[in-house]
Amino acid sequence: MNNLALPDDTRSDDALLAQYVAGDRHAARHLTERLGPRLISYCRRLLGDAAEAEDVAQEAMLRLWKMAPGWQPGAAKLSTWVFRVATNLCTDRLRKRRGVGLDEIAEPMDDRPGAEAQLLTQERQDALQTGLAQLPLRQRQAVILRHIEGLANPEIAAILEISTEAVESLTARGKRALAVALSPRKEELGL
Repeated sequence: MNNLALPDDTRSDDALLAQYVAGDRHAARHLTERLGPRLISYCRRLLGDAAEAEDVAQEAMLRLWKMAPGWQPGAAKLSTWVFRVATNLCTDRLRKRRGVGLDEIAEPMDDRPGAEAQLLTQERQDALQTGLAQLPLRQRQAVILRHIEGLANPEIAAILEISTEAVESLTARGKRALAVALSPRKEELGL
């Protein structure tokens, strides 16, 4: 019988990974479709570059497939492990850039057709990205994981390898700094 992953597939990440190890290509595709977009979004926000974000997300997923046979279900949450790998890969890339000025880093390209609503949305996203880029890296990571990716503090703590209290502190400080950075444009952006 064909074991196709359906769009409304409710199998757990661990179950999909185990089925991939057993030879089910559809399980791998479904797990990639489940985790990939969130990884790319997270990496894009950290790196500020869509192409680099896709490269990092792809590398994180490749590492997942390589370690799949040795995965111990229940030892950690699969998505936490993949986000941790992506965080490390992004951090490595950002460290390599240190000598590059912010003005020299290309803005992410938006290939969607322009319309007034999309323009305002893009302006808001650009302002958010600019504000996020001004945050210290750990605050940026915590804010993105909590408020954009919607992860819970304990999962963020595992990804960043810090305590839950440290996550709460980083998130609170990051939100305050982001609010200050965005306040001059609040009326213009309709916030």
